[in-house]
Amino acid sequence: MTEFAGHLPGLSAGEVEWKTLHFSAWGEAAEVRVPVLSEAQATALARRVRDNARAYLKTLRIAEITAIIDQAIARLLDRNDPWRQKAERLLPIVTGYDPEMIRLGLTGYLKTFRQPQLKRFLAEDFADPQILDDFQPRPKGGFAKAFGPDLVLHVWAGNVPGLPLWSLISGLLVKAGSIGKVATAEPLLAGWFARILAEIDPRLGECLAVVWWKGGDEAGERVWLARADAIVAYGGNDALKAIRDRAPVTARYLPHGHKIGFGMVARTALDTRKAGGLARQAAYDVMRYDQQGCYSPQMLFVERGGRVSPREFSAYVAHELASFARKHPRRALSIEEAAGVASWRSAQELRAFNGNRDLLGDASDNWSIVHVEDAQALAPSGLNRTLSIVAVDKLDDVVGLIAPFRSFLQSAGIAAEPEELFRLAGLLGQVGVTRICALGAMTAPEAGWHNDGRFNLLDLVTMTEIEHAAEAAADGFAPYVD
Repeated sequence: MTEFAGHLPGLSAGEVEWKTLHFSAWGEAAEVRVPVLSEAQATALARRVRDNARAYLKTLRIAEITAIIDQAIARLLDRNDPWRQKAERLLPIVTGYDPEMIRLGLTGYLKTFRQPQLKRFLAEDFADPQILDDFQPRPKGGFAKAFGPDLVLHVWAGNVPGLPLWSLISGLLVKAGSIGKVATAEPLLAGWFARILAEIDPRLGECLAVVWWKGGDEAGERVWLARADAIVAYGGNDALKAIRDRAPVTARYLPHGHKIGFGMVARTALDTRKAGGLARQAAYDVMRYDQQGCYSPQMLFVERGGRVSPREFSAYVAHELASFARKHPRRALSIEEAAGVASWRSAQELRAFNGNRDLLGDASDNWSIVHVEDAQALAPSGLNRTLSIVAVDKLDDVVGLIAPFRSFLQSAGIAAEPEELFRLAGLLGQVGVTRICALGAMTAPEAGWHNDGRFNLLDLVTMTEIEHAAEAAADGFAPYVD
């Protein structure tokens, strides 16, 4: 089967050069044709999106925009809709992820963009979201209005299906024209979403484009970077640095790099009634999308002193990972990924000779756990369902084990009683953790979460203020003044 990727308002398929990408998984194959635009086409497309955003998107009320997004998301949630059926058919082939994982993951993720959740999204960043529509009174006096950029360039990673929707929708909510660059690993969903928006509101469809260029194509990338007012980029730190070095100094740059997720389990959560369910939640976070998301846990710190020991808890998690492997098989790994898992396992096996660690699961199990009895600093796993479980005397000790890696910290899943949860959250926040969540929810951030501790919408806008003195002075020029 062949599918065309992208969304190119104003360009017909016959005008564009197309590159064919080949995918195969689960006994099926697919071809995806991605657009390769000339510099002239890219320049014209960027101008078209910018002009249409100025002429139309910026005139819409925020309530109108959220209603249109809600309609588009409703179609992707409807399993009888052709777009949803296409997603369920093609995304497992393109990404290699288990079809049932894709189905459940899409539904859970897309629900965060329904209209009630979008209202929460807006309320997280703006005390009064109407500040995006009109000048609103400010507590200090005067009035202010938030203006989004004319053109945002989004550079997306392809490790997790659906990731592009987060920043693309953020751009729409601040009334910015958007051009998104899809990754080779998953070039489809963003373009489908843009085309659905265009079906619902053709004029809105003219305010965004979804394109592709080969990673490392500096010349092609510069064409887009030169035309963006703001750049939102996801990926490895080296790639993000390269974008920063090539971006115009006048463009606002918002990078999101690699992170290492981890979990913490308090002794109070480790009794025989709770430990099994908690182990399943931790294993779910490891299994979902094979730890490819920046929020996936790669290490668990488990406190000694509970009715279930850290070693026993490791066995519980191993059992649950084995169960998930039967229900949701791991995707086929690339040569590099398989080598990474093998290297991680070999390193753990060598260190096991010291007697302070046990390796659970063999290479054929498609998952691996290492249980470590001695305190160990935060470190990446081999990904693809590999996990370190480290025993600690008290969870306070974890702070010192993660603090040196502040720039890689983001999500922490915690299982602890309420008082302990808030106390630990304060300690973790001081060393750079920006998201505290429950185990089992690490791979599903809530609507409106502050990615990397930043504002999704406020970071994109500029504020225009009418000072109180200007308002008072204007009163003197009113026609009713004698």
